[in-house]
Amino acid sequence: MANDGKALKEKLFKDKRNGWQNLSDEELKNIFQYADEYMYFLNNSKTEKEIVQNSKEILIKNGFVDISERETLNPGDKVFYVNRGRCLYAAVMGQDPVESGLKVVAAHGDSPRIDLKQSPLYEDSEIAMLKTHYYGGIKKYQWTNIPLSMHGTIVKPDGEKVNICIGEKDEDPVFTICDLLPHLAAEQMERKLREGVQGEELNAMIGSIPYDSDDVSEKVKLNVLKLLNEQYGIKEVDFASSEIELVPAFKARSTGLDYSMIAAYGQDDKVCCYAGLRALLNVEAPKKTAVCVITDKEEVGFNGVTGMYTRIFDGFVTELLEKTGNNKISALDRTFSNTKALSADVDAAYNPNFPSAFEKNNSAFFGRGMSLVKYTGARGKSGASEAPAEFVAEVRRIFDQAGAKYQSCELGKVDKGGGGTIALTLANRGMDVLDVGVPVMGMHSPYEVTSKFDVYQAYKGYQAFLK
Repeated sequence: MANDGKALKEKLFKDKRNGWQNLSDEELKNIFQYADEYMYFLNNSKTEKEIVQNSKEILIKNGFVDISERETLNPGDKVFYVNRGRCLYAAVMGQDPVESGLKVVAAHGDSPRIDLKQSPLYEDSEIAMLKTHYYGGIKKYQWTNIPLSMHGTIVKPDGEKVNICIGEKDEDPVFTICDLLPHLAAEQMERKLREGVQGEELNAMIGSIPYDSDDVSEKVKLNVLKLLNEQYGIKEVDFASSEIELVPAFKARSTGLDYSMIAAYGQDDKVCCYAGLRALLNVEAPKKTAVCVITDKEEVGFNGVTGMYTRIFDGFVTELLEKTGNNKISALDRTFSNTKALSADVDAAYNPNFPSAFEKNNSAFFGRGMSLVKYTGARGKSGASEAPAEFVAEVRRIFDQAGAKYQSCELGKVDKGGGGTIALTLANRGMDVLDVGVPVMGMHSPYEVTSKFDVYQAYKGYQAFLK
């Protein structure tokens, strides 16, 4: 009877074994090689613009062309479109008509960060400082006393663009936001944690040497502007038409004595961007047209001309239809209603330091594969997009057949909080959509952690889905 019970348990219970066990040497090699390539990509793609530019270059090297270069499209053709340098849509044309539906893997390239205000530069107590406005949901105190690099673009009225990247090379200076020393922080320590460092206290230091002149005030600010003008040809007024971000200067690194994890800034959601991109590269003339989306503005509500609510994505799909000879008025709506999509976004990994936030039976764990999240939202599923059970079963079948390991989960305990993804923007267009991503520990912090095993399973799963 004991043996019967063991066999019955193996048959009926969910498999929760750690995925690292019983791996072949070849699979282990593939996981670590993919992780190295992903970390290289991360180190060169810290902002939404950088991830789109680097993804575009990878697509071109692999035979993709701008959709504007093709008058007609045929099965196997590979095209892309870049929306304002901040989001990207890429497609491999399928054998079936576009109207019969797409296979979409959609991720977002923006991550929580610190943006400069439009008039950021000022001097206080002979230190030049930068006023900032944080982007996305962050714990503000985590962004103090760490090395920050400056990335972005300044556009002058004549159209000239000046790209800035300071703090990534070993010889570069870095920037930082100084917190108050504990010796003088008795009053600060009485604040609630969310107010321990306030938004208007996130001011970064940029210089402390005064311009050598007795005839001017704000000498340190003047010296900083002089250096910026000499190196980039800009004036203070040019900050008004700039997009400059402060992001952690940390490099992506293997984590743990066993090298099993990755610590890096921006893995939410660049880990899924890279997996979706790499998956699309391996798709050749699929049955359904395969689409990879890297969108923007997910961290602040999906809105704007580069967010997933934008109709520019609809225009891209319309162009796919028109260049395959379909000009019917109803074609776009019919295409979306026949489309299957994965909202490729991360989920919270169980954190043993804070077990009270998680319900173990429905949590994602390192080493158990991709996270399948049937619904998102908060409290009573508010703001959720919930995938139909039939579509979840279809995705499970695809992953099972591909040997891509996954786990079902949701974001923390009921009423503890919650969150949303771009899934609802796809569902609102009429698509079947399921959130499938990678478990992340320390999400939205300057240094997020993932499991190399899970990262690789996402790549395998997305590839199987698109094919």
